[in-house]
Amino acid sequence: MMLWETYDKNEVYIIVMLLVAYVALIGFPKKLSPQITIFFLVWGFASSTLFDFTIGGGLFDFYKVNDSNNYELTDLLTYFLFATFSYFFIYFYEVLRIHKKSFIPYILGWTTVGLLMEKVSSIMGVTHYQNGYQIYFSVIVFLVIQTTTALYYEFIKRKINIT
Repeated sequence: MMLWETYDKNEVYIIVMLLVAYVALIGFPKKLSPQITIFFLVWGFASSTLFDFTIGGGLFDFYKVNDSNNYELTDLLTYFLFATFSYFFIYFYEVLRIHKKSFIPYILGWTTVGLLMEKVSSIMGVTHYQNGYQIYFSVIVFLVIQTTTALYYEFIKRKINIT
């Protein structure tokens, strides 16, 4: 792993976003237990890594992250950024008291947020599509991971009686 091929706007963007995201995570009122917080931070890190190593630079090579197809430190930092998105997804799921009637609009709303963030990341040079990949293909990824995340959270809530 190298630090980075060139230090430019994509590295600055990732570092600024990391700072903003983790300051928000620490500063927001605590709505989730420490165990759930850690679990969904790890969940976000793991799911982003899974998709990055399969459709990203892995099996299909549909996009490269940052400046090269080689693994950079800032690639690792993006996984820590995705960890916060998973946390905030569950955080606002609780704050907004999502239930059966609001489940689909919530997923669609976060899919829109994901697409907007992906577009900004593309403009900032974090994501570079290749081999025919288009941003709208990510809709499937967002729908799958967010639905899975929400359903898994519901499962965990029932198993450990979170109210």
